[in-house]
Amino acid sequence: MSDSGKKRSQEIREAGSSSVSLKKLAEYLGVSSATVSLVINRSPGAKSIPPATQERVRQAARELNYRPNLMARSLRQKRSFTIGVIVPEISEGYAALVMSGIEDFLLEEGYFYLVVSHRHRADLIEEYPLILQQRAVEGIIAVDTSCSETCTLPIVAISGHQEVPGVTNVVLDHELAATLALQHLQELGHKNIAFIKGQDFSSDTEIRWQTLHSVAKHLGVSMDSRLQHQMKSDSTSPEVGYEVTREILARNVPFTALFAFNDISAIGAIHALRESGRRVPQDVSVIGFDDIQSAAYQNPSLTTVHQPLREMGVIGAETLLKRISSGNKTDYPKQLVVKPQLKVRASTSVCPS
Repeated sequence: MSDSGKKRSQEIREAGSSSVSLKKLAEYLGVSSATVSLVINRSPGAKSIPPATQERVRQAARELNYRPNLMARSLRQKRSFTIGVIVPEISEGYAALVMSGIEDFLLEEGYFYLVVSHRHRADLIEEYPLILQQRAVEGIIAVDTSCSETCTLPIVAISGHQEVPGVTNVVLDHELAATLALQHLQELGHKNIAFIKGQDFSSDTEIRWQTLHSVAKHLGVSMDSRLQHQMKSDSTSPEVGYEVTREILARNVPFTALFAFNDISAIGAIHALRESGRRVPQDVSVIGFDDIQSAAYQNPSLTTVHQPLREMGVIGAETLLKRISSGNKTDYPKQLVVKPQLKVRASTSVCPS
């Protein structure tokens, strides 16, 4: 900043209190109050303002200690610009990646959000939408959480599979996901495959399991019931996959590949396999699901079905804001489908002879 600019900045500070008004900030920058308002509030209209001007506004706001009056904005427009987000828990993996997409988009659009985690408690799943509604949120994003008809706000459910009035479901193409994983193992020569089923509380468990059976039958892949086991614990630790794999191993039924419900359980499964003296992938190939951030950095790096979780978060947030802006409670997308990819890494190889 030039000496004259610094002097002017000091004069503005001395003329006011600890912060300056939007009008004074606009005069200081030589732009309109509307320009400052659009940039500071991250309004969609700010996209038409040159990036250099936007940066000047933000820098001046920091230097002059400008604080927007969000309460006045809300009262003036009769809106809270706040979204509620409901998640099972906040931990590494599925929810964290979806949240990264949600928060990036909402931040860009100038929205605040409140996050609550229910830990799979039925009472909280029922109460949280109503509590968030009482906090004046304009809509709700439910991540891997069942939705009821008690909430009158627009809702977008990430991995939602129930047809509930007022809810848009963002879902994965599970048929393609199962096909990619099973065809990969078939091409490597695997016939005896173990499967880890998800917990009952996960929104994806039943649809993924049913689809897996359907695709396996179509491809001629055998699903031996002795090589199947379901996770029970609500822990987000790899220990859940570790314990389930130990249960499968204890049955002494040979298998050369394992398809886990998610990456976290796959990581636990690899530990159990190694503990039993089996090498991955030389003796047993392992495929995960989700493609969490640490999947590529495991030892061995994890072959997994990449679920575009961050993109699903962005789609969910964008869809919700469009629904809020339109104000139409009947004409809205009921379901949006995203496509998975198979990330082939070091945890799968040709079936041992």
